[in-house]
Amino acid sequence: MGQPVVHFEVIGKDAEKLREYYSELFGWQIDANNPMEYGMVSRDENKTKDGLLGIGGGIGAAPEGYQGHVTFYVAVPDVEAALAKAAELGGTRMMGPERPMDMVEIGLFTDPEGHVVGVVKDEPM
Repeated sequence: MGQPVVHFEVIGKDAEKLREYYSELFGWQIDANNPMEYGMVSRDENKTKDGLLGIGGGIGAAPEGYQGHVTFYVAVPDVEAALAKAAELGGTRMMGPERPMDMVEIGLFTDPEGHVVGVVKDEPM
């Protein structure tokens, strides 16, 4: 059985502008009321009129000097092991494992073609 995609992420230079853009474009309710001002897109609050659900995600600011990325996160039992395997298969570790705001454990890598992919520890919140 494969690992599920559980989160998407848009990181850019002007997080506030991106949040406004995607909220207006797709009608997303975005909550950035947290210390990192990371705009959370709730899975349960963003659905079609027929009740179709997608995955939740986030929109945030890029660190100084970084252009940003659009990616998805896959739930894994061990972030370090997933990052090591990604590198073994030809990818490159970007960051992690880390625990932003002491919440979830995450990591990022690029695949052999340079696409950014995230991994997040599969654990109850």
